[in-house]
Amino acid sequence: MLSQSVAGIVLESPLMLASGILDQNGYTMKRVLESGAAAVVTKSIGVEPREGYFPPIVSVFEGGLLNAVGLSNPGIIHIGTEISIAKEAGKPVIGSIFGATPDEFLRLGSAMEDMKVSGVELNLSCPHVKGVGAEVGSDPALVKQIVSTLKGSLSIPVFSKLSPNVSSVLEIATAASDSDGLVLINTVKGMAVDIYARRPVLSNMYGGLSGPAIKPVGIRYVYEVKKELDPVIIGVGGIETADDAIEYMMAGASAVQIGTALMKHGISVFSTIKKGVAEFLEKEGIKSVSEIVGVAVQ
Repeated sequence: MLSQSVAGIVLESPLMLASGILDQNGYTMKRVLESGAAAVVTKSIGVEPREGYFPPIVSVFEGGLLNAVGLSNPGIIHIGTEISIAKEAGKPVIGSIFGATPDEFLRLGSAMEDMKVSGVELNLSCPHVKGVGAEVGSDPALVKQIVSTLKGSLSIPVFSKLSPNVSSVLEIATAASDSDGLVLINTVKGMAVDIYARRPVLSNMYGGLSGPAIKPVGIRYVYEVKKELDPVIIGVGGIETADDAIEYMMAGASAVQIGTALMKHGISVFSTIKKGVAEFLEKEGIKSVSEIVGVAVQ
């Protein structure tokens, strides 16, 4: 009822762990998989280790989370052991990578393929680090070159995670259309001010907004891209309940990623949402989750 294939990757349910939380350590990724996630996406990994920004890097508020971690990661040569441990759960592990050039992405993607990941997710959308992420992902020509370079060299699925912080998501989605799937969306660029310190809360000033506050934005872009281009889409942004996941799928997502919700609900959120989706399908007389993908697109 809940299982399906997304770009050739078989998932026992449409629920995946989003990149950026509990996904740098192999044992935490394995625990998330054993707790109900159908797949995990690793922390975004670069060519070299990166420390990220100095604290404060996170601001929590009622509508979600504002963060500017700064793409801290151990570098590609150190992530292999963690991926091997995560793969012990017997479920798909997708490697998230970021870079500044097609050659960097290819080097990282090839290394991830050697580590036997099920696919790679191109981080073309981090909103708070110069020279990579959204700065790369806002250039249609560069996005197209990166995607075509990896698709021409790798034998595993290539997913492109796109930013809402661009003048036209459709333009970037079109440039990335050779991907096996699009991941929509990454965080929305924002900031917060400490009124007593009289300065921005985050050390980087700007950060990425995630959580329930961005769900309507994510659903809008999933719907819009599905309607115009009809690609495989993985939806992400503000998913906390079964209804949230179903809404994304009806808007056009074949699967969804969950991240910020773990801070509020813990890793049991995957089993809770999975149960809720199954109950909805049974109540509505729907045999397979694939039957609801895109049903709201008109």
